[in-house]
Amino acid sequence: MTLDIEVKGLGVSYGREKAVDGVSLKLPGGKIYGLLGRNGSGKTTLLSVLASFREQSEGEVRIGGEAPFENAAIVNQVCFIQENGHIAEGYRVKDAVKLAASCWPNWDEAMAQRLLEHYQLPQKKRIQSLSRGMKSALGVAVGLASRAPITIFDEVYLGMDAPSRYSFYEELLRDYMEHPRTFILSTHLIDEVSNLFEEVIILDQGRLLLQEETESLRQRGVSVTGPAALVDEFAAGLNILGEQRLGGMKSVTVYGELGPERERQAHAQGLELGPVPLQDLFVHLTKKGGGKR
Repeated sequence: MTLDIEVKGLGVSYGREKAVDGVSLKLPGGKIYGLLGRNGSGKTTLLSVLASFREQSEGEVRIGGEAPFENAAIVNQVCFIQENGHIAEGYRVKDAVKLAASCWPNWDEAMAQRLLEHYQLPQKKRIQSLSRGMKSALGVAVGLASRAPITIFDEVYLGMDAPSRYSFYEELLRDYMEHPRTFILSTHLIDEVSNLFEEVIILDQGRLLLQEETESLRQRGVSVTGPAALVDEFAAGLNILGEQRLGGMKSVTVYGELGPERERQAHAQGLELGPVPLQDLFVHLTKKGGGKR
């Protein structure tokens, strides 16, 4: 089962300040989306609305064609796992898992138990006594085992060490292939997880900066490196996101496809063209922001 998400003119205000401002999105079901943004860009607020944790101040949200807020038929089809957790600290791990099993109709108990064992989570311990990494692993286990048609992870894996995080990425991809559904991953660890993304959404200061297929976005970024004078001449009139200089050499990051003719020109002048990592593109595209809380 897959559910489409559609957001039109979404706004969320806290007093006089808008955390999300006029965001419109269409997210077809059955994809892995990467949600990126600087701290305070509105990512968690947007996800909270999608998960019915809060109601929007303006605009429309539709999941599977229905408004999700206080809609039981939609709420139990969305699993939202946050970095700071969503289960009472006083619960034991086994009780938290039992509670989670009652929340999502597609719950896979066998998978939950396998992941608890994999991440060595002591089921009799109270959540408050777990390390940050173990709390993150519990969130990962609950999110994957929920098998919710829309599963959202909001920085939940930041507390995990590198081997555990990579294990999570592998588990997510394997489960996505076997049980297609929608995943939305909000993360600052862009380089680690970007290979999972089919589409990227970037928020900046509460507004939608872009939504694009990952491969298409990667192709928009090109680094041009060579003698400074030649690089400056070649890059004149192009959209330059950033530049670095070392002695007589210079490298600029250009946003926008060059096209075959410009690429031939670069090679003819002895300039080196290279790809730009998604994380670098994100940094360049949002560096004039600064976030919004």
